[in-house]
Amino acid sequence: MSEYIVEMRHVTKKFPGIIANDDVTLKIKKGEILAILGENGAGKSTLMSMLFGMYEPDEGEIFVRGEKVNISSPNEATKLNIGMVHQHFKLAHEYTITQNIVLGMEPVKKRWGFLPYVDLKEAEEKVANLSKQYGLEVDPKSKIKDITVSVQQRVEILKMLYRDAEILIFDEPTAVLTPQEIEFLLKIIENLRASGKTIILITHKLEEIKKVADRCAVLCQGKLVDLCEVENTSTKEMARMMVGREVQFELEKKAPQFGKEVLKVENLTVKDKNQFEVVKNVSFSIRAGEVFAIAGVSGNGQVEIADAIAGLMPVAGGKITLNNQDITHMEIRKRTQTGVAYIPEDRQAYGLVLDFTIEENAVLKDYFKESFCEKGVLRREKFTSYSNELIEKYDIRSGQGSKTQVRSMSGGNQQKIIIGREIELDAPLIVFVQPTRGLDIGAIERIHEQIIEERDKGKAILLISLELEEVMNCADTIGVIYNGQIKAIKEAKSLTTKEVGEYMMGVHA
Repeated sequence: MSEYIVEMRHVTKKFPGIIANDDVTLKIKKGEILAILGENGAGKSTLMSMLFGMYEPDEGEIFVRGEKVNISSPNEATKLNIGMVHQHFKLAHEYTITQNIVLGMEPVKKRWGFLPYVDLKEAEEKVANLSKQYGLEVDPKSKIKDITVSVQQRVEILKMLYRDAEILIFDEPTAVLTPQEIEFLLKIIENLRASGKTIILITHKLEEIKKVADRCAVLCQGKLVDLCEVENTSTKEMARMMVGREVQFELEKKAPQFGKEVLKVENLTVKDKNQFEVVKNVSFSIRAGEVFAIAGVSGNGQVEIADAIAGLMPVAGGKITLNNQDITHMEIRKRTQTGVAYIPEDRQAYGLVLDFTIEENAVLKDYFKESFCEKGVLRREKFTSYSNELIEKYDIRSGQGSKTQVRSMSGGNQQKIIIGREIELDAPLIVFVQPTRGLDIGAIERIHEQIIEERDKGKAILLISLELEEVMNCADTIGVIYNGQIKAIKEAKSLTTKEVGEYMMGVHA
């Protein structure tokens, strides 16, 4: 019997205008953790989607446990004990955790010998036992809409385990997790491998690969360019293989030239939908030519500060001023016109209209202006020419250029559309919330450079990031938030990573 549990031989997959996978041959050993590394749009998710039956290859063959298979649907993949956790979870938000896990294979019994019903109690017990067995504790009765992102991810993993999956595919599993949640997930992945599972980890986070993976397959523009032993390969070498050039891990920037005060936040208080104070009496200001970063553990109020500035959340108390103009209760479009550009945390919910094309998303904040609209009639040809400029300038990769539906694109390229659109607004204030979440190392490097370029043009930059390294790299001034309050505001160069971490945990003396 073959030592390989999965073999993909000369697999090619094409979409209109693009070859997503080009003659890829990949063999996966039973019981290993194989990382699949590549830039956004390199073809990682497409390759594994073929193994999970979401696409069928145009050319090539797939073998599972030595036998040639035709995986025409996820149901066929499930029969072969293959499971997949997608980057964007596939959960029904109004259903409970148990209902989501058993969906499609509900335990049906018969009452009085003839009346079928779903035995949810039995299913809840099985889910509870399974969650304890793998260290994935969940409350089987909770609804998806009431649980955190990291718990939703546990539900997706439990869905696979409930279906007896032996080959587990994780697509960008840490993209939406905090550093603490990432550590927990990596331990779970190691535990799954210890219990005999084969793990395929689609990612572009090099440090995570070094921590857990045995081997690493590197994809570049749809081709498999290398397959290396992780233990013997440095992160720098992996980055070079992935991007095709040397990557600078340290950001080069000159000393800031601060100008006048652009944003002033005074005694800001924000309440959530339950009227609980999530931001408490916060004050800070940002000058022209300054990157002001708010560092903090997820859920401490930093995103709510950004949303209040952008107008997505109402202000319960305090004042927000932009270039001496009160914008505290201003409507969102007026804020944008006054000079607020905003890159949101959740690109799909707040940054894009997924069923629109690139060109339609590119002008979401400008379509009503004279340059795109004449006497109430939209000038579509202007949409196209403008979005083509963005595609070129921000390296947005897509199958059909400006006419590509955004839903069909990789998460990283979706993010590039938002960043390009917001920077091109030429607003005096740019708010970046988790700007590099889910991006490859080459794209992260470029976005950091763009943040500093905008700073050097005299823009005021508010950066909110859970990545401490990103904060330390980009910031001129750091405000550390804990439990809805700013605990310290200091020059970035006067702080160490350790000190910022202590402030973030609320333990700094």
